[in-house]
Amino acid sequence: MSTNNKAIFLDRDGVLNEEIGAYVWEPDKFIICEGVPESLARLKAAGYYLIVVTNQAGIAKKLYTAAEVRACHAKLQSTCGGIIDALYFADAHPSVSESILRKPSSGMLEKAVARFGLDIAQCWIVGDRLRDMQAGANIGVRGILVGEEGNTEGFAPHVADLRAATALILSQ
Repeated sequence: MSTNNKAIFLDRDGVLNEEIGAYVWEPDKFIICEGVPESLARLKAAGYYLIVVTNQAGIAKKLYTAAEVRACHAKLQSTCGGIIDALYFADAHPSVSESILRKPSSGMLEKAVARFGLDIAQCWIVGDRLRDMQAGANIGVRGILVGEEGNTEGFAPHVADLRAATALILSQ
C-alpha cells in the first residue's frame, strides 16, 4: 500500500479549462488554462493524487453525452502528460434528477477518499464556485477559491488561478 494519502480535488471548468459561459463538451472548445500542466506536475511531484470532480448537468439535460465529456477529459490528460489519477463527473441536474455526487454534495470526493485511502486532513479542493468549497467542507477538506472576485462572497483563501493555488498549497 502506498503511503501517498493526500490529494488535490480539482473542479474542471474555470480551474483546469477556460470557463466560456456555456457548457463545454466539444474538445475543440475545451481550452486548457495557462499554467495548468505545470501546476499539476508540481503538485504531483509533491506527492498529491490529482482528482478531477466536475458537475456535468448537460448530460441530464441531454445537451451532450458522457462520451463527449470523456473526450474532453482525454484531451486534458493528453495535455497534462497523463498524470491525473481520476476524473469523476456528476451527470445529474436538480431539474431532472437528484444525485449525491453533484456538488455541493460531496459524493465524488467521498468516492475518491475510499478508492485512494486519502487522509482528508492532507487534501485540498480547488474550485471557482462556492459549491466546490461546500463539497470540500462537507467532509473536512480545505478549499481554495480561484477566479474572478465577483463570485467569492468573501471566501478565503481566494487566488487568481491554479498556479497561485498551487503556490499556496506547496507553501503550507
